[in-house]
Amino acid sequence: MKKFWLVLGFISTLALAGRAQQAPPASFAADFLDKAMRIDLFHVGDAKEEVMTIDRISQEGIWPGTFTHLIDPYNYGHYVLKVYDVASNRLMFSGGCDDQFSEYKTTTPALNGVKRTFERSVRFPYPKRPVLVVIEARDKKNILHPMFDVTIDPADYHINRETTAAGDFVYEALTSGDPHDKVDFVFLAEGYTAADKDKFKADVDRMTAFLFTVEPYKSARAKFNVRGVFRPSAERAMDEPRQNIYRKTVLDASFNAFDLDRYMLIEKDHRMHEMAAQVPYDAIIVLVNSKRYGGGSIALDYCVSTVDNERSRQVFIHELGHSFGFLADEYYTSEVAYNDFYPKGVEPLEPNITALFDPAQLKWKEFLTPGIGVPTEYGKDAIEAARDERQKNGKAQAEEIAAAKKKGLPEAEIKKIQNKYAEADKSPAKVIADTKAKYASLEDKVGVFEGAGYAAKGLYRSQINCFMISNVKDEFCAACRWAIGRMIDWYGKPD
Repeated sequence: MKKFWLVLGFISTLALAGRAQQAPPASFAADFLDKAMRIDLFHVGDAKEEVMTIDRISQEGIWPGTFTHLIDPYNYGHYVLKVYDVASNRLMFSGGCDDQFSEYKTTTPALNGVKRTFERSVRFPYPKRPVLVVIEARDKKNILHPMFDVTIDPADYHINRETTAAGDFVYEALTSGDPHDKVDFVFLAEGYTAADKDKFKADVDRMTAFLFTVEPYKSARAKFNVRGVFRPSAERAMDEPRQNIYRKTVLDASFNAFDLDRYMLIEKDHRMHEMAAQVPYDAIIVLVNSKRYGGGSIALDYCVSTVDNERSRQVFIHELGHSFGFLADEYYTSEVAYNDFYPKGVEPLEPNITALFDPAQLKWKEFLTPGIGVPTEYGKDAIEAARDERQKNGKAQAEEIAAAKKKGLPEAEIKKIQNKYAEADKSPAKVIADTKAKYASLEDKVGVFEGAGYAAKGLYRSQINCFMISNVKDEFCAACRWAIGRMIDWYGKPD
């Protein structure tokens, strides 16, 4: 038998033992069992080359996704799986995905030829007959090219068929119906000790409650099942390498991903999926028992957030936007580790940002405010120039005060320096206030606002504020609401 290779599912899951489920329709039953196949793989390489190798293939419980949505219509993900029936060469299943490597290969170390290995687990419905699996990867123009192909016999005795039960505590937070008809979210415990089980349940309830105050989740609450899986860690919280803090936890969550202190990801992706597989799930959310601000996500795989910071709920919603909705970051002023993440001249794949090459085909054109400009002027350049001036003033003030203190000047002289810069700050502060007031009417309008996807120029978003750009308002922009709504209907049943 040929060596196993990557097999990816757009959605995946397991059922709790003993739950009555609906029978699959004839069209699904002709090709698949109502089970899932999980592939644990390693993704290895740098910016110039990459290889995927298989660690293990496992048979799991029910396929929780819909029986009818088997061919991906959205063109999401930097990689695409296509599963063909060997006998007829017929496409049976397709879906997009991302993993940590797809981000790593845009970083400076990867560009310098430093090879790294990342874990990734993926699933798809269990086929009844041998299948040809083709993996396609996108180039910098987002054009797909075959990366690998392999034939897999689902009856092969090398496939792991162990029970998925691991003895972990399973918490049913919200039950709305059959997993095949619902969107199934699972929260996993990370950095909770054995004494923290009740706290984990309370955190799941708190995050779930907030989730359903946010549209479009709020209106679609009846379409969701929510569960939690608790496995105790030896220590609380997570690793913080720059602070020289290391914790023994179940999933090895760690800040400083890609050498960014504020970015947290999961190191044990295989273990994470094995842990989640005890329940039906379409999306994984890892809750980390810490007060620190921060989180992270891998699109179409999982998201992770701390729970006890005052902004943890908002971070959770933002990161879930990436992993569940395949949403792009809409901010453009923060430090990131990526180089040319969105190449110039290429339309981004994500549904909530655009390079606006063809305004007539704008992704969110049906939601545009009538009569609004495309692109939409909102005073961005004036505000940014004023902010730059304020930052320069602040830096100059700090340097002048430091020099004064070094010379031993009296407090009265330092106060004069502070007053001087306070006076200088009035002009740019007024520009910012006046400009915001001038364009205040655009606050809730849907347009095409420049600044998105880590780029101040050349990429656009649909509204001024959104969960994907800031925590100014606890709501998504129009493009994000639309995109998340499509995913809810994809994983569950549309109205």
